[in-house]
Amino acid sequence: MAGALPPDWKIVPFREIADYRLGRTPPRNSGRFWSASSAAFPWVSIADLRPFGTVNRTTESVTADAYEEIFQRQLAPAGTLLMSFKLTIGRTSVLDIDAFHNEAIISIFPRESVDRDFLKFYLPTINFADHQDRAVKGQTLNRGKIDRLPVVLPPLDEQRVIAHTLETIRLRVEKEAAICDKLAALKSATMAKLFREGLRGEPLKQTEIGEIPESWEVVSIGNLSRVKGGKRMPKGVALQAADSGRPYIRVADFDNHTVKLDGLMYVPCGYEEVIARYRVDAGDVYISIAGTIGEVGQIPEALQGANLTENAAKLVFTGNTVLPRYVMYALASPSGRDQIARLTTKNAQPKLALARIEQIRLPRPPTLEEQQELVAILDTINGDFLVHRQKSRSLEKLFRMMLHRLMTGAIRVKDLDLAEVSHA
Repeated sequence: MAGALPPDWKIVPFREIADYRLGRTPPRNSGRFWSASSAAFPWVSIADLRPFGTVNRTTESVTADAYEEIFQRQLAPAGTLLMSFKLTIGRTSVLDIDAFHNEAIISIFPRESVDRDFLKFYLPTINFADHQDRAVKGQTLNRGKIDRLPVVLPPLDEQRVIAHTLETIRLRVEKEAAICDKLAALKSATMAKLFREGLRGEPLKQTEIGEIPESWEVVSIGNLSRVKGGKRMPKGVALQAADSGRPYIRVADFDNHTVKLDGLMYVPCGYEEVIARYRVDAGDVYISIAGTIGEVGQIPEALQGANLTENAAKLVFTGNTVLPRYVMYALASPSGRDQIARLTTKNAQPKLALARIEQIRLPRPPTLEEQQELVAILDTINGDFLVHRQKSRSLEKLFRMMLHRLMTGAIRVKDLDLAEVSHA
């Protein structure tokens, strides 16, 4: 890498660009060192480190006795850069609070020629496999190896602009992720309300699945549809990545009420008819019955005639009193998921039997029109979620690409349109 670096960049060992301090873990068998009080001293573990982010809360706290006896009053102040060097090596975060931390983390205090946030982004890009030791409980670095870690340093002004550019993108990623979390919570809350109260402001009646509007009824899946399982490929026959024209849908392909088209596997040529009875039609409602149980959705048009894994089932509706997409959302609602959880066998390999799917009971509005209105509301929220999730994923890819290229000098900040980056 050194030969490809810009001429005004240099590589220096970590000990020359920063001082650091190891943390400690008070004895676990001594109750006087650990506290459940939020007024105690925060104690940071690796799990508390948000990659490239900040630490503003911790899951554990220590007492005044630990402050005095274990840490000798050496709190790491807010603004300190932390890095893990055991187990999960190279995760960095900046303290947003004064805190202690465990012995798998170091507090880093950069010299004047080094920007703290540049280090926050650079250190995780080091190939620690070249430097780590294998400890009894996993991978680790010792002090000597930490001292010798190679740090690529641009001039200070460029460090700051690189860090600012990456931080701008990272904050956009966090913003989109936060929007996705809020939309997911909104969807769940809206489902709970809609499937209990409906849209007509009717009085409610009590049923075996809880309160529902007076004009609604409770129906079982078995009275609405036939439940048909998928099919395992014949023993010794492997799926292939090459497109044979016959996609094979796995539980791993299920994604937010639909099926991902990227990464599909295919039935090899010559075996299509062996599992032909287990093909799906566009619009079929599916439900996973093994692995991640209870994932529900509809088969997209692009997968008409695909084959379904044995770890899933499809619903073939027998009348026109219910919209398949309404059933899909009802199964995904809190009430539907609770029933699925109760009907799943609790053994070494949990599974949801086809006969038990038929027992699931759902609330049904009397008209298709009202069902469609509920579906339209949930489709709108779900559509917004998908838009922001795609933005989040695109920004995450941009962040990873820019992290690599900026830290290797493949892209120079002087060549960037930073206004364009900030609005990416």
